[in-house]
Amino acid sequence: MRLVMNRRDFLALSGAGAACAAAASLPVWGTGCNASTSGEHQTYFDQFGVGSSLMRRILDKGLSRGGDFSEIFLQHKITHWTGMQDNQVDRAYSQVELGAGIRVLKGEATGFAYCEDLSEMALLQAAETAAAVADASVEARVQPLLAGDITSRYPVAIPWSEIGTDQKLPLLTQANDAARGVDDRIVRVTIYLGDETSHVLLANSEGRLVEDDQPMTIMYLTCVAMDGQKIETASEVTSSRDGLGFFTPSRLTQLGQVAAGDAIEMFSAVPPPIGEHPVVLAAGTSGILLHEAIGHGMEADFNRIGTSIYSDMIDKKVAHEDVTIIDDGTNGRLRGSLNVDDEGVEAQKTVLVENGILRSYLHDRISSKHYGVAPTGSGRRQSFRYPPNPRMRNTYMLGAQTPPEEIIASVEKGIYAEKFANGEVRIGAGDFTFYLTQGRMIENGKLTNLVKDANLIGNGPKVLENIDMVGSDMTMYSGGGNCGKDGQFVPVGFGLPTVRAGSISIGGRNA
Repeated sequence: MRLVMNRRDFLALSGAGAACAAAASLPVWGTGCNASTSGEHQTYFDQFGVGSSLMRRILDKGLSRGGDFSEIFLQHKITHWTGMQDNQVDRAYSQVELGAGIRVLKGEATGFAYCEDLSEMALLQAAETAAAVADASVEARVQPLLAGDITSRYPVAIPWSEIGTDQKLPLLTQANDAARGVDDRIVRVTIYLGDETSHVLLANSEGRLVEDDQPMTIMYLTCVAMDGQKIETASEVTSSRDGLGFFTPSRLTQLGQVAAGDAIEMFSAVPPPIGEHPVVLAAGTSGILLHEAIGHGMEADFNRIGTSIYSDMIDKKVAHEDVTIIDDGTNGRLRGSLNVDDEGVEAQKTVLVENGILRSYLHDRISSKHYGVAPTGSGRRQSFRYPPNPRMRNTYMLGAQTPPEEIIASVEKGIYAEKFANGEVRIGAGDFTFYLTQGRMIENGKLTNLVKDANLIGNGPKVLENIDMVGSDMTMYSGGGNCGKDGQFVPVGFGLPTVRAGSISIGGRNA
């Protein structure tokens, strides 16, 4: 970042901008922060010298070699991390990111450049670089920028950028004490508290101008338990697009107690049964399998280039009639929720599978134009340094009518899968391997021993086809989901009711 100001002035400016953002209604964060001298619409990024007239010049430059469409994505993000281990706060750091990504489209080809210098010269140079994707006479013209109103799903009273470390330390202490109070065999507790305030603006050559103020917080707690020579580890995480008030005493206590309880319980865990077995996926956290093994195959870019197994399956049966899968950006404060996506399209709910029939893919601007449909608000990017592509937001399966107890009782011998980690997926075919961090045996229709060191191996589309019982207890996972694709990571949510999959291959350490 290259700004001509000293550190004290920059921090003061950042705080002032955040305060105005909290006080103002969307989309005009900067109203009242800066006086207008030009009569132009004022935005948060006016304080960094990027006003509407400069944005138009950048967009014009993007079209200067015959591009069809140009856009600028501005972002100012302030991130903090605070950590505690062995009853001591042992780390704390902050990161500030400020920059612009400029994209130009010519047909389905993309030109993209970014810069961390918001001077006019740097921005125009980046636009010129992105414009090189085209080489034709200029036909498209930049339309007047009109600010669009959006619904704010996650306002916070005080931005995280204004909350000091002194207000965060009691949160760490309470979660730490809750974990250590579960059992004397808890010998180590490690906690990370992360928070961020991200201000984004999207302006494009079609005249769209939108801003969003995106909070996020996450707490990750790991417990190590020791019993003689045996050592077990368990973790728990909670996250939300929310402010300080998210961390209520009950939430902090539960976080610590669940992680510690899981670590202690693992002392009694047994190896899993090896081979093909029915698997009951527990409500909530098992939604990660739905996300990874199935959801990626429904992102439109994989289908547009024909690498997804679902590329010719629209309006065809892909699952049991009780299966309805939604990808939703409108779920309040969940990690994957958005007011607008990173192309400026308002968040919405997309029905992917309806009563077993594939109805839609997840579309960004490029894929929606290719298929002749409207964007689904699924164009997402990690930051201003990346172009957007179709991504999931909060992906979940709707519940049906079967009580979860009935689903478990239907299995003579199998696995009840609760928590996963370290999944690997071949997105085109949907082949997956997931490490099961917590699960139980099902024997004669009842939950029995905990199992550990288990791997679930299968094919996502086939598992979807083999789901034959869907529970009534759909639960959204409230933890810290992150999705990786094309070198980018974005926050996501997922959920699932209790479901039964006919058969999944189970592997273990001795398999």
